[in-house]
Amino acid sequence: MYAVVKTGGKQYRVSKDDKILVERLEGEAGASIQLDNVMMVVDGESVTVGTPQIAGASVAAEVVEQTRGPKIIIFRRKRRKNHRRTQGHRQDLTLLKITGISADGKAPAAKAPAAKAEAKPAAKKATAKKATKKAAAKKAAPKAKA
Repeated sequence: MYAVVKTGGKQYRVSKDDKILVERLEGEAGASIQLDNVMMVVDGESVTVGTPQIAGASVAAEVVEQTRGPKIIIFRRKRRKNHRRTQGHRQDLTLLKITGISADGKAPAAKAPAAKAEAKPAAKKATAKKATKKAAAKKAAPKAKA
């Protein structure tokens, strides 16, 4: 499933768990944002195209970070007039992670927090096993020189 969303005067093709860099949107890192200007939704074989947007459709996103783009140098010059002007610009940007797409008025499905809680202890156990193996390897008796 994917959708075409318009934000900041540009259109983006997004699907769940995509990360996109868009022009600055209000919100702190970790905040949730609803993008309501959805122009098209494709779910398998079913394609819904808006005129110009789909009523009730929305895309849920999470703000990962607020950042800035690369510096752009603007240089203006008039020949034979000894006239030069230099100007710089950096665009404010927002990095978004798409968390869900909803073609109808319902809220996009979000991840269950319980699944995250279960995955973390398993990862800690695996790292603990690796740490004990490394410690055991370091404590091995040194080889006798011949």
